Formats: sequence, C-alpha cells, structure tokens
Amino acid sequence: MTKTIIISDKNKKSLAIKKFILNKLKKNKKSLKSNLIIVIGGDGFMLKTLKKNKNSLKFFYGINSGNYGFLMNKFSPKNIIKNFSKAKLITISPLEMVVKNKQGLNKKSIAINEVSILRQSRQAASLLIKSGKKIIIKRLISDGVLVSTPAGSTAYNLSVHGPILSLHSKKLSISPISAFRPRRWKGRIISDKSIIKIRNLNPKKRPVSAVADNLEFRNAKNITIRTNKKIKFNLLYDSNRSLQKKIKIEQIRKETI
Repeated sequence: MTKTIIISDKNKKSLAIKKFILNKLKKNKKSLKSNLIIVIGGDGFMLKTLKKNKNSLKFFYGINSGNYGFLMNKFSPKNIIKNFSKAKLITISPLEMVVKNKQGLNKKSIAINEVSILRQSRQAASLLIKSGKKIIIKRLISDGVLVSTPAGSTAYNLSVHGPILSLHSKKLSISPISAFRPRRWKGRIISDKSIIKIRNLNPKKRPVSAVADNLEFRNAKNITIRTNKKIKFNLLYDSNRSLQKKIKIEQIRKETI
C-alpha cells in the first residue's frame, strides 16, 4: 500500500473521518498517488494547509467536515477509495501581497481566495487604486476593497456583490466594500497578469488593514498585489463535483429568503 498523508482538523467530526479512512486504506490493495495529501476540515483549514505546503508538488484532496466547504469534497464513505483514485486535477496559483506599513516596514503573504483592504477604525477608507501605471480609481471612499482570484470569487467577493469568475478566465476581480464615493462604482475585472497597487490616501486619519485570506497586517500604507505563477497548488476533486462545476452552479444560483 502506498503511504498516504492525512491531515485533519482537531474537531470530533474530522477525527472520526480520519479514523474511518485509515481503516479503509489498511484494507485497500490498490495503490494511491505517492504524493497525495488528504485534508479533512473546512475551507479555512484547507487554506492553512496549502500555505504551509506552498513549495511542495503534492496533490491535495480535501474532505469537508466544516460548513460550506467550497474547496473541499463531500465525504462519501461508500466510494472514498474510488474517489481518491479517480479524482480530477485543478491547478491554481495564489495572489502575492506585499504591504508597506506606516513605519516603512514591508510584510509579505500569499492569498488563495482574496486580498481585502479594510478600514481599521470608524472612519471610512480613502484609497487610490492602480493597475500597473493606469489609474483605476483616483479616490474610493468605502469600507475597503477586495481583490479576488477566480477560486475565491464565490467567497467574500460574492458577499460584497463582486462577479463570479470562471476558473479558466485568467482574470481577477476588484470589488468595493460598501462604497460611499463614488457610490455606484461596481469595481473592475482585470487580467491576472496585472500588478495592482493600492495606496492609502490618508493613513493617519483613516488607517486600513491588509488581509491575505485570513492573515492581517495593520496600518497598511501601500499594498501591491499580483498573481504568483511560480506557486501552483494541485487540488483534486470528485468528477461530479469539480471546482469549476461548483463555480458554474453559483453563477446560476438564485437566492431564496
């Protein structure tokens, strides 16, 4: 039997699934990918695991034991070994965020879903946004702004009414968060080859935080965001529940109250 790495969250449901899979693998005579990592948890746990293994060439098969689990597969006790061997590959690259704070120090992180710039106080943020040398918006007064990858476009981006992007669109979404001025600015879709630069126009009175997925850097003055094509994450999905299919379902889904 090929050695398979299993990483699980520490809640009872995740640990129970891990125990079940370990027993199944002991009885299984078929060999699995030698570089397979099974990740049991929610989306947040998967993001954390991917970032810890950003320089590996591993294949990640996620099993949802959380709430929504958009990046994960549904746990299927009956077909679990079959699902491992027949899973389809999706490769994605993260955003790279470089933040210069008001002390002049640089902080760096990657984001698989999105980078969000958020007001840090009761005062709305005042932001200049550029793509390369081209100014996208001279002064956005808002609660912040969000830059999303296609993989993350159905997460926080969708909640702020940003567009859902096809996984193969080669695009990024820039979406305002509660825009005050200009009130009707809906954001912009740009190429994933773009270098996005965001400047806090009033860092003393209107401080902002820069957040890469769930990692926050406070008192951000200048933020540079680009896609890091050198980093590639290999995600495995059941053939009937691929990440691309999940995105398409969200594109046509109608909200019910």
